[in-house]
Order: sequence, then C-alpha cells, then structure tokens
Amino acid sequence: MRHVATSDRNFYDRYYFNCFPISGDMMLIIGVGQYPNLGVTDAFALLRRGTAHQVVRASRELGADRMDTSVGPFRVEVIEGLKRLRVVLEECGHGLAFDLTWTGSIPATLEPRHYLRWQERVVFDSTRLAQTGRWEGVIEHGGERIAVTPDRWWGARDRSWGIRPVGEPEPPGIQARNSGTFYWMYAPMQFADHSILAIVQEDEKGRRLLEEAVRVWPDPDREPDFLGRPDYRPVYAPGTRDAVSATIAFTPWDAEPFEVQVTPLLPVHIMVGTGYGLEPDWRHGMYQGEKPVVQGVVHDTEQEADRFWGLVDAAARFTYGEHEGYGLYEYWALGDHPSLRP
Repeated sequence: MRHVATSDRNFYDRYYFNCFPISGDMMLIIGVGQYPNLGVTDAFALLRRGTAHQVVRASRELGADRMDTSVGPFRVEVIEGLKRLRVVLEECGHGLAFDLTWTGSIPATLEPRHYLRWQERVVFDSTRLAQTGRWEGVIEHGGERIAVTPDRWWGARDRSWGIRPVGEPEPPGIQARNSGTFYWMYAPMQFADHSILAIVQEDEKGRRLLEEAVRVWPDPDREPDFLGRPDYRPVYAPGTRDAVSATIAFTPWDAEPFEVQVTPLLPVHIMVGTGYGLEPDWRHGMYQGEKPVVQGVVHDTEQEADRFWGLVDAAARFTYGEHEGYGLYEYWALGDHPSLRP
C-alpha cells in the first residue's frame, strides 16, 4: 500500500511467521513490516534454541516500491497467493540464516477486526488473516545446517494491516492514565485434518474486547465451524505469570462442548530484541537512518532472566479427545485482571 486511507502515523502492514519442530526444542519467529506513513520498512528473525535467544534485525527507508519486500538480508516471495511463500534470511555475519518455504494447511482465514479506543483515541484498528501450515528448507545456526521437513516442522503465519502503536514513542498525554492491562491469548492450533483458531482479549474488569473460536478445514469449500465463546483458563507457575499449562473450552451451539488442553513446549519472549516495544532504540517502524542497518542481538535466557518478560509466543502441544496437534500459544497477562486476584 503506497498511500493508505489514513494519515495516522501508526499505520502498518506486516507479515508474521513461526516455525518449529514438533519436538519443541527450538522455535524461529520472523516478522517483516512496512510503515507507509513513517517511510520505514523493517524485519527481524528470532531463534530460541536451548538458552540462546538470538535475533537478527534490519531496517531501511521504505521508498516507493511496495512490491519490494527485501530488508537487507531478508526477503519474502509469494510463490502461490495465500498458499505458498518463501522466506529468506541470507548469511550476513550474525550466525543465523535460512531459506524456508511455507505451505498452508488450511485456507487463509480472516479474523475479527481488532478495534480499541482508549481515552478517545483509536489505538488499534487492524485486520488480520491467519493460517496454519508446514515448512520445508534449511536453517543455518552456529555453523550447523538444520534440515527442515514438513513432517516435523509446523507453524502458523498471519498477515495484518491497520493501526497499532509503532515507531518512535509519542508524548503520552492523557494516555498515561490507561490502566495498563493487556490480558491476551491467541492460539492457532493445527491437527491432522483441521485447525482451530482461538483469540481472547479482556480488559481489567474481565470484559471481552476481542474473541474468536473457529474450526477450519483444509477443503476451502467446507464452511468453518464456529465454536461459541472461548473460555480461557491458564495455570501459572507459583509467584509468576509464566503459563505452565492452560485449558481452552469451546461451546459450539450445534455440538457437545469440549476442552483443549494446552502444554507449552518452549516459551519465546518475542518482545526482546525484535522491536515490539521493550528497547527504546529499536521499535517497529522506528527510523534508523538514511543507510540500511543490519544488527545481531544475542541473549542468554538463564543468565539474563530478568530481561525476559512480556508477550510470550510458545510452541505448544494441543490435545482434545483423540486429537493431538501443535501450534502457537501466545499469551500475556499484564496489569490487573479478575483472574489474577486472590
């Protein structure tokens, strides 16, 4: 999108991908975004493997060609629209590279519009499509070449666009009076013959701001099954807000209620080093200068444990009845919420 319908500085247009083996011993997360009203495009790749939290990130001026999805060593190629994409990070001296092809397992599915108004200002007004799928290709990390095959390497992707906070920080003004609550769960889960997409967002009083519960089939001619109002019940490690398990209950109007058990396999703190808001010098859409910039960031999740908080994107196992699958379990419990009170 070269010129968008709004002049809001926070307009964005972004790819998100995750890629992990079902063994859950590593997870790769990739993002590529364009910010037309800020004149910036950027990208990141985050690999969590063992205690290593390794990020490669790049930024450049956006320019006029919106079909150019390259950002330094990153690029996204559409092989078959809404079905197959190639995602590449070329070797750039930071110990991580990959050449991966994504194939969707279900049709790309439009999620509910995400709209939030705080202190009279619209801070979220975005649209997103989601899709589960499989990966094939190679990851190179620390001198090791890792084969990625679709029988073992699963994942989810989304493409979203609209308004959400990006770029350099603004003066908070009256927004400083916000409660600071962000109670969120997002779980695109993939099973052998179907996927379930579930979203829950609530405010500090437990009121629903956004929700979705739908079963999607590989056959594009088969209508999705709507699964009613999802009920989300996480279990946290004592004294923390780190989820060790969760239950997501569904109540379809035309079938028996059922519960999906969630087992996180590998937590990945996606806000560390990637631009989601924790570092003042690198945020999505932040102008990094006239010349393209490529950086590498490496942290140790044990030695620097205090650094790792915020939104978690966990590779997870999902089970219900005879079904076992894998997918993304994304959650954050920030601030006050009824479920967190004694």
